[in-house]
Amino acid sequence: MLEHSVACEPLTAAAFAPFGQVLSAGLGQAAAANQGTAVRYNWAAALQNLRPHARPNLAIFRSVARTLPLELKLLERHPASTQAFLPLVVGRMLVCVAPTAANGSPDVAGLRAFVAQPGQGINYGVGVWHHPIVALDQDADLAMLAWEDGSAGDCEEHWFDAPVCVVQGSGL
Repeated sequence: MLEHSVACEPLTAAAFAPFGQVLSAGLGQAAAANQGTAVRYNWAAALQNLRPHARPNLAIFRSVARTLPLELKLLERHPASTQAFLPLVVGRMLVCVAPTAANGSPDVAGLRAFVAQPGQGINYGVGVWHHPIVALDQDADLAMLAWEDGSAGDCEEHWFDAPVCVVQGSGL
């Protein structure tokens, strides 16, 4: 039996702000770069690491495409690091996040599901509950950046008592 369902909404910087940053050319202050052959958008993400011994890990993820509706069975968080995903070869992506409840677990009632368009990446804030990244439409390759030390403190998981169903939202 499903606990509840949540409809997808478009990924926008304003809607995602409580959880981190949307990463995309065109967001933020632009500056000419490379002798005028490029535009540079500085400070696109608020990258953070709360463990001095953890090292930056730039990893490549290959995500196998899934379809909606999709049952979520868990959320995870990185309690001491931001986690950024940058599109390499990507169609749309499903980005699911939830606020933290008073007891430290995810507030499933506040779960939100966003659909990122090609060219949009995300940076989860430190400790933000989120579902593992999900490719939609086609398999995806993404670069991921987080600070890790190989310990259990790199990632915490919270399994649901009952799955949450993510459904297609209107206009997507």
